[in-house]
Amino acid sequence: MLGGSFWIAALRNTISIGLMMGFFLMLDRPKFSMKKTIYCYIGSGGALIAAYSLWYLLGTSSFVRYSGLSSLLVVGIFCGAMSGEAVYLSLYKMGVAFYLLSVCVFCGVDVSRWWFGGNVWVDILVRAFCLGVILLVTWKKLRKLFLGGVDFLMEEMDMYSAVTLLISVMIGAVVAYWPNLQGFSIFNMVRAFVTLFMAGVLQYTIFHLYIHLGYEHYYQAEKELLEMNEKLLRGQMELMRESEKEAARIYHDARHHMLLIQEYAQKKEFDELLAYLMQYGEDIENQRVTYICGNRAVNSILSAYARKARNKGIQVEMDVKVGEGLNIRDVDWIAILANIFENAIHGCEDSGLEQQEINIYIAQKGNKAVIRFSNTSTKKVSFRKGLPKSDRGGGLGAGSIQKAASRYGGEATFEQEDGKFVTKVLLYLLEEPCPARQTVQAPGD
Repeated sequence: MLGGSFWIAALRNTISIGLMMGFFLMLDRPKFSMKKTIYCYIGSGGALIAAYSLWYLLGTSSFVRYSGLSSLLVVGIFCGAMSGEAVYLSLYKMGVAFYLLSVCVFCGVDVSRWWFGGNVWVDILVRAFCLGVILLVTWKKLRKLFLGGVDFLMEEMDMYSAVTLLISVMIGAVVAYWPNLQGFSIFNMVRAFVTLFMAGVLQYTIFHLYIHLGYEHYYQAEKELLEMNEKLLRGQMELMRESEKEAARIYHDARHHMLLIQEYAQKKEFDELLAYLMQYGEDIENQRVTYICGNRAVNSILSAYARKARNKGIQVEMDVKVGEGLNIRDVDWIAILANIFENAIHGCEDSGLEQQEINIYIAQKGNKAVIRFSNTSTKKVSFRKGLPKSDRGGGLGAGSIQKAASRYGGEATFEQEDGKFVTKVLLYLLEEPCPARQTVQAPGD
């Protein structure tokens, strides 16, 4: 700290608080509206600047020793409370913000002491320049990359990684703020530079590590979805081949039916003719393809899996009321319906009961699509974070259902009650489905 008047301290505090809050807000998805969030940030930031400046006026020595470290706690609590994201992600962003503040302080103080004899205005100008560069780069470059990959960070981060990041940040903070280590010397400058550089490399490496891990898991999920889609298409092709064979058989038999009808008519055996026509009509009705709903994707998926279930002796009851025009991708219908139906079949088989059934309800209600599956289940299901744990492995399962639902701002719930396993999915039918990760560019693009 180079000292100065109350107003000099107020300028330094404005730069410091503005840097931490501005950086955090640019990378945040707040729980409140943006207008309300900005007002809260401005009001709280102004209050913190006034409080820290008053602290400097009343106790300069304690301010110099503890203001930097205390700002991490105070600003971190405020920003975390305003954020709508997981606590791990808030810790990460606040850690990076505090690291950047350390860099800003290091550059301002040491540039001023090394070349300008400790001039306080040089310190202020260097800090202001660093503030502008950091916020500009964050807005132009980092913000898009970070918000595009934020879901990956939320999925991959845990307490261990958050603690690791905080430790790296505190190492940098010790260099810039620890009492009795702020004396000016070449050794201290080199030490500070090396420590801050290593902490920055660690932050950057961890960020890209989690982004690439998220991409890897995402592409693996897409691969399994494509495999599931291929499996469904193969089943549909098999149904088409059987339908073609049945059509050929009907065409072949039609000539014999016509000859028999003609024979009854010529002999005026009208009672026999009427009985034959009624029998023939019943046979045609039994062979008619079952119509489930007007949505072709849903109809195809449910038809294929219902046939598979009935071949295993499982009774399937369906009440489906959805048509075409829903802004839901076919691949998402597959991820949801095929996974639920597959799990329902496995649940029925594992139950060991003679009477097995699957009940399906799908309907559009306003701007929402409601999906409910229930199946026979006697086996105790374990849950982890609201998702059922599978002992089969190898599939996307409940996680894929939940991810597909989140693409449309919806949710999926799973529960077991009264010998039934129930899966409920709610989808919001927006004008444009949530782009999720399709618009995300890979790091380095």
